[in-house]
Amino acid sequence: METVKTAISIDKSLFTQANALARKMKVSRSRLFVIALEDFIQEQENRELLEKINAVYADEPDESEKELRRKMRQSYRRLVEGQW
Repeated sequence: METVKTAISIDKSLFTQANALARKMKVSRSRLFVIALEDFIQEQENRELLEKINAVYADEPDESEKELRRKMRQSYRRLVEGQW
């Protein structure tokens, strides 16, 4: 994997916390930032996917879908009527 060097500006207190966490995790500060950024990107992608899923399920069925559901329930009811 090709790597790119970058410089970022962060608050000194956040830098201090990052240093401490990197030492605790026994990883470099660069690796800690990579882990954090990968997690953040994954979280954003998951959030976008959830929004798309919610949008699909928020869509109410139109009349033709309601009619199809009604017919399917009737058909299923006839199939299982004698089984119980």
